[in-house]
Amino acid sequence: MKGNPRTVLIVAILASFVAFLDGSIVNVALPAITRELGGGIETQQWVVDAYLLTLGSLILVAGSISDTFGRVGVLRAGLIIFGAASVACAIAPTSLVLIIARAVQGAGAALLVPSSLAIITATFAGAARAKAIGAWTAWTGLAFVLGPLLGGFFVDTLSWRWVFAVNVLPIAVTLVMLTRIPSSGHVGSGTRIDVTGAVLASLGLAGPVFALIEQGRLGWSSPVVYVPLILGLICFGAFLWWETRVKNPMMPLGLFRVRNFGFGNLATAAIYGALALGQFIITIFLQEVAGFTAFAAGLATIPLAILSISLSTLFGSLAGKYGPRLFMTAGPLIMGAGFLLMLFTTEPVNFWTQLLPGILLFGLGLAVTVAPLTAAILGSISPAQSGIGSAINNAVSRVAGLIAVACAGAIVGAVLDVDAFHRVVLVVALLFIAGGIVSFAGIRNQHVVTPVTPEAAAPSHDRPLSGAPTRPTPTVPGTAPRAEPGPPTGAGS
Repeated sequence: MKGNPRTVLIVAILASFVAFLDGSIVNVALPAITRELGGGIETQQWVVDAYLLTLGSLILVAGSISDTFGRVGVLRAGLIIFGAASVACAIAPTSLVLIIARAVQGAGAALLVPSSLAIITATFAGAARAKAIGAWTAWTGLAFVLGPLLGGFFVDTLSWRWVFAVNVLPIAVTLVMLTRIPSSGHVGSGTRIDVTGAVLASLGLAGPVFALIEQGRLGWSSPVVYVPLILGLICFGAFLWWETRVKNPMMPLGLFRVRNFGFGNLATAAIYGALALGQFIITIFLQEVAGFTAFAAGLATIPLAILSISLSTLFGSLAGKYGPRLFMTAGPLIMGAGFLLMLFTTEPVNFWTQLLPGILLFGLGLAVTVAPLTAAILGSISPAQSGIGSAINNAVSRVAGLIAVACAGAIVGAVLDVDAFHRVVLVVALLFIAGGIVSFAGIRNQHVVTPVTPEAAAPSHDRPLSGAPTRPTPTVPGTAPRAEPGPPTGAGS
């Protein structure tokens, strides 16, 4: 790919930054959104889940779309879709319009991360590529620190609508800079997009999520609830059947026969479901029950991001030395212990003594877990399959969060109070503990070490990750590795 390497890197960082910022900025705005638009916790759930639904459904095919239609063109399309949807969110007159716009935003976000990483791997080579991806992960990881603070500032001083409007300026700048990078054209060789699989996956997720959220209002006996649930489960079953028969599946199921990949993704589902539900409830509880301002609630979650960013490389390196099993077991158990501490929360809420100790344990456990988990999963498959392996792991974490947040209303009940908070944090703690048990039972330390490539590890969980060394295994028979973005042409080419 031609173009100034510095320009390419800035474009890639900005494109991903807005998507990652959006993922971390919205939670603090949820109480303000429902105060203006109504709908209570169901609207709050949908604002989060509409985004995760389309993102989780499309992230698996986004790489193939980028390979087929050209990285620059797909990145441009993703930016335009994301930007237009952000404007629609900012001016939404009703909760329904906001939810629909959030779903469109998620579709745009699904195109941004794979394409932004692809233009880096096509422009840089060798040590320059690793350095560029390191810069990408560092800057995009900053979004998790800035997001809650910016969101709280906008909600308290201006309006929750600015949480979405803030995306417009960086997207406009990125689109202008993108004109300096020549289009890469169609780069895929024989790549096929699994459209049927994407549609079945989307419907298979949408039906159960709709049922889980709306059952609190309508009840399980309503056909508006159980019909989408049944149809969604049928579509998801059809998706799994289709993936075993299509030539180029969006999710090669044979990968799950690899022990660390299969058990690692099972642990991912428990851990990242708990992570999404835990962050969702803490931010809302701090505002609606503890009486925090939006900015103060955002500030309260900053230790999570700081601990994760500052310690993930350390624990990734230790996992490379001692194997991932210990860290994938201990990390979730530490996070679970953090949430169990929150069971001692009473009214009036004292953040410093009742919540902060648990949040700090939560952040420490997250740092212990993330890099070893990613390295164990991606290191268990061949380098040729690391792209699709990373996409699957990303999708699993998204879908787990999607379903967990959809269950929030059923756990909370009619009113969010201290008792409801206790029920949610207990569920979160049990999910984390389950993730640790799965890791202990299923993950195996490996003895021959080969580094996981930075481009494979970087997007796995939208936060800086260590490329801890792990062992690859041969390609699983019957699976098709995702088409690689193309050979690097070197920095400055």
